[in-house]
Amino acid sequence: MIRIANVTVDCSGDAAVLAGFYAQLLGRSVDDGASPYFATVGRGAGDVPVLMFIRVPDRTTGKNSVHLDLHAEDLPAAVERAVGLGAKHVGDFDEYGAQWTTLADPEGNLFDIGRPSGNG
Repeated sequence: MIRIANVTVDCSGDAAVLAGFYAQLLGRSVDDGASPYFATVGRGAGDVPVLMFIRVPDRTTGKNSVHLDLHAEDLPAAVERAVGLGAKHVGDFDEYGAQWTTLADPEGNLFDIGRPSGNG
């Protein structure tokens, strides 16, 4: 059986700083042993999947094809909080029976915060 163990985010800056952004956004903490080159969120708490941040010399440019989809009951408040933590608002969408906002983290990686529409 194969299962998802980690969601890995490449970063060109400090891995611990980017891990700190997501830890704050998700109400978690950065795991012990974080460094500018490698950090995780959720491993110590037993969360699955673990978010892993790795500093790489050549981040892929352009739109990332894999991204985090986060859910929040209060979408506007969650988006405002993410922007307050350093995210950039990219766009708002209402398609496929769902509403979501696409944001970019402090390094430009895209992620979505959404909520289901009334029909589902």
